[in-house]
Amino acid sequence: MTLSFDLLATNLLSPVVLAFALGLVARLMRSDLDLHPAIQSYLSIFLLLAIGLKGGVALRQDDIGDLALLLAVTVLAGLATAFSAYVLARRWLRDNQIEAGALAAHYGSVSAVTFIAAQQFSERAGAPAEGVLVALVVALEIPAILLGLALAKGGGQVGRQQLHEVLTGRTAILLLGGLAIGAIAGREGVAAVEAMYFQLFQGVLMLFMLDMGLTAAAQLRRLGQGWLRLALFATALPLAHGALGVLLGHWAGLSAPGAAVFGAMTASASYIAAPASVRAALPEADAGRCITAALGITFPFNLVVGIPVYAGLAGWLAGE
Repeated sequence: MTLSFDLLATNLLSPVVLAFALGLVARLMRSDLDLHPAIQSYLSIFLLLAIGLKGGVALRQDDIGDLALLLAVTVLAGLATAFSAYVLARRWLRDNQIEAGALAAHYGSVSAVTFIAAQQFSERAGAPAEGVLVALVVALEIPAILLGLALAKGGGQVGRQQLHEVLTGRTAILLLGGLAIGAIAGREGVAAVEAMYFQLFQGVLMLFMLDMGLTAAAQLRRLGQGWLRLALFATALPLAHGALGVLLGHWAGLSAPGAAVFGAMTASASYIAAPASVRAALPEADAGRCITAALGITFPFNLVVGIPVYAGLAGWLAGE
């Protein structure tokens, strides 16, 4: 699968991206459209658990190869992306140590929603990615957040509390829990809940992306002085991280769709787990600026442009 206009057009016209655009436009038009926080919470819980179940079923059926190598590559990618984000924030954005460390925690970590969108992209193309990637989401998130916090504190040790928050956060619990349930129950066992978690997945994802569009538009309004530098940071860095992720995934033996999804994972920026950890460990950091960059700029950029680019690069490397 090489990058082409058709690939970009297919992604732009998908229901997921169009639902996000609808939310974006509605908020920019100052519409009263809104989702209750309880509904927002339910949608995220549903999607994380559903993708975990799908990954668990696939994990039981697929030959995952050298899992130790994939985990090692994932940890390395998380550390590399967090450190590069820190260096670029210090030199390009001219941030102080704390603000650069906060951004590093966000951009080294992973957006579960971007991961889901990339998985759906590969499934629409008729080539689903490996199920083991669900576990790699958590492996990518933890070391990156901890390194970002450590850099912000001048290389000091990160406390046990921060480690506990990352390991017991919603994303880790639901993805790993769903992965375990799917792997233990198998295709036959999960069939009892397939109507809810598999057949309704696309519809729930559309509602969630609608809400993401509303939220992203609200974050974009926070951009003030220095917005151009931040916008370049939040688009150029993900492209570099995404290319690195695709190369590492290809080298580690992932399929072309798997390498593309892994590239989207490394290109993404967390706006759920990282903000919670940064608020607790670095209360003096500007968390709103981090979320604006991650959710208001990087997320839509990856959703519209990044994912097809990573898929094209992965297909080119695989000779497709």
